[in-house]
Amino acid sequence: MTIEILTLTGEAFEAALDDVARLRIEVFRHWPYLYDGDMDYERRYLSRYCGSGGAVLVGAFDGAKLIGASTGAPMEEHSDDFGAPFAARGMDLRDVFYCAESVLLPEYRGRGLGHAFFDAREGQARSLGRRHAAFCSVIRPADHPDRPADYRPLDGFWRKRGYTPQPGMIAQYRWKDRGQAEETTKDLQIWMRDL
Repeated sequence: MTIEILTLTGEAFEAALDDVARLRIEVFRHWPYLYDGDMDYERRYLSRYCGSGGAVLVGAFDGAKLIGASTGAPMEEHSDDFGAPFAARGMDLRDVFYCAESVLLPEYRGRGLGHAFFDAREGQARSLGRRHAAFCSVIRPADHPDRPADYRPLDGFWRKRGYTPQPGMIAQYRWKDRGQAEETTKDLQIWMRDL
C-alpha cells in the first residue's frame, strides 16, 4: 500500500475541505477529544483557512481516499482563543505558526505519517519566516470515565520533534462532547518549539 502525502494550498485546499471535515468528525469523536461534530460547524471552522495566504493542508491519501490530514496557519489568522496565551506572554503572533489539527485513521497510524505532517507544516512556517511552531493538546483528567485503559498520550512523539509544553500557557476553546447537549469550555495545553 502506497500512501501519498500532498501539501495543498489555495483552490486545492478549498476543494478538500469537506473530506477534511468528515475526517475530523470521525477521528475527534474518540479520546481525548470526545467531539460531537457536524458538517455545518466544520465548514465554518475550516473556512477560515481559505482566506489565509499562509495556511496549509497536508493530506495523506490512500489512492483517492483522504485518510489523514493536518492543517496549519499563521497564528494571527487563527482564532483569538489560541493566540491569547501568546499575546499574554508578550509574544508577537507574527512570529508563530499554529499547527492546528492532525487527524489520521487508526489503521494508518505508526507509519511515520505524523512526522510527514509536522515536516510539511514546519516547512510552511519557515517559508513564512516564522520563528516558532506551536500546537495545543486537550487537557482531560486522568480519571475521566471515557479514557481508554490502553490510551497512550503522544507526549513522547511531540518531545522528540522538539516541542515542549509551555508552563502557564493554556488556551481555551469550546466544543460539544459526545452525549452532551451544550458546548463546554476545554483547557488546551500549548506546546511550542523554535524553528
